[in-house]
Order: sequence, then C-alpha cells, then structure tokens
Amino acid sequence: MPRVIFYTATTLNGFLADEHDSLEWLFAAPGGEGGDADFQEFLAGIGVLVQGSSTYRWVVEHEDLVAHPEKWPSYYGDRPTWVFSSRAQPVVPGVDIRFASGDVREAWPRIREAAGGRDVWIVGGGDLAGQFADAGLLDEIRVSVAPATLRSGKPLLPRALGADRLELTAVRKAGAFAELTYRVTGAADE
Repeated sequence: MPRVIFYTATTLNGFLADEHDSLEWLFAAPGGEGGDADFQEFLAGIGVLVQGSSTYRWVVEHEDLVAHPEKWPSYYGDRPTWVFSSRAQPVVPGVDIRFASGDVREAWPRIREAAGGRDVWIVGGGDLAGQFADAGLLDEIRVSVAPATLRSGKPLLPRALGADRLELTAVRKAGAFAELTYRVTGAADE
C-alpha cells in the first residue's frame, strides 16, 4: 500500500504561498530549489503526484510549461500527476496529467493503482492535503520551514490536527531550512 506524503515548504509563520498564490518567496530562499540529495531520494520513491489547482496553475504559468513541456520531466519525471480542480486548467502537452474534482476518496483507488506500489506525493496545497487527512488517507507530513515570513497568504494546513494525530518522527537541517517529519494517524472526527 503506498503512503500518502504531504511534502512541502512553508514560511516560518506558516504560509505555503503568498496572497497571489505565488511561490516566488520559496525560490528566493537559499536552497529553495529542491536540489538536495535527500529530496532526490524522496522523489525516487514517488509513483504519483497530486496537486491542487492553484499549485498546478502557478507552476505551469511560472515555468511556461504549455509552451515548454520539455521542462516538466526535469521537475517531476514521467510520473502521472493528478490535479484536483473544479475549473478548467491548462494542459501540458505530452504529460500524463489527470484531472479530478470532488471527494478525494472517490479518486483514491485510481491514484493508488497509478502509483504502482510507490508513494503518493501531495505537492500542494494545504487544503488538498487537509482533505486527504480528513479522509484518513494522509500518512506523513514532511515540511521544510524556510527562513522567510509573509504578511499573508495560503496557510500550510488549514485544519486542526492535534498531537493525538501527529507524531514527530524526524528533524533535520537542510541548508537554511529546518525539515520536520510527522506521522499522521486516523481520520478527522466527523
């Protein structure tokens, strides 16, 4: 059974993106490009990527991926990518992108099958990771805390997850970042 891992970066004060859904703050941080060896090892174990619509659209627009789809494999390889969105999104030519909407539990069997026994990476955003947590499908949160703050923006994880559901399993220094890894247990109380 693949694990579902929310692996992301956040500002020191808990934002994933600024108020315009931009990740520019991350790429301005030293080491914010995701090139460290531990990240490459993590990526090697990933079978499927899952993204929310804001993350997907920002990456596609920022990297001009519709015009330059050859860039996609250098970031994500040839892994299938599921994008959860309730609105039409641009399509990167030649890339295995699958669109879904609604409850993550409905798409989960297809995501799990596409992962081929490897892990599932929730690339972003926090609300999508929260939906996986609510469904009891989120196994791990791996967050790199950047040496940056923002005045406002998209929160890391807009959910209440207490110590009864989160167990700290690792802490490491990754350049200028502090990486925290938590095991997530159970589903949200309904």
